[in-house]
Amino acid sequence: MQDDPGQLQAAVAVMQADSLWVSKTVLLETEWVLRYTYKLAPEAILAVLRKLLGYRALQAEDRGAVLLALSLFQRGLDFADALHLASSTAAERFATFDRTLAKIANAETAEIPTVELLTGSPEGLAGRRGRAPALRQRDGRTDPPR
Repeated sequence: MQDDPGQLQAAVAVMQADSLWVSKTVLLETEWVLRYTYKLAPEAILAVLRKLLGYRALQAEDRGAVLLALSLFQRGLDFADALHLASSTAAERFATFDRTLAKIANAETAEIPTVELLTGSPEGLAGRRGRAPALRQRDGRTDPPR
């Protein structure tokens, strides 16, 4: 990879810190850059992200969800979809129009919500007052639509 020498030097300096913290959104952006800018295949991206997460000084936001997302990504989900789904374990269901996401996720036995494949228009989700229905969380609480 032909990185900017100044940016490479700065990145190396950051990686030599005693402790690092990385958010899920930074990992999401990293995957996008590796896929679109560097044209890496999913297998190579998976290896890079796993190597990064294995770095001793690095702490990842919601590490369990990130690791689950990597597992779903390995099974063929888009990384963004995998991360959104893996971050939604408190929900009972996850609605999508993406058939691949629904097929892969519903075959999964991990603690992820049931994925409901939507086939109609968004109006099909509307409640009696024209609002999206609330999704019940695993603990029984219901979050109202925003």
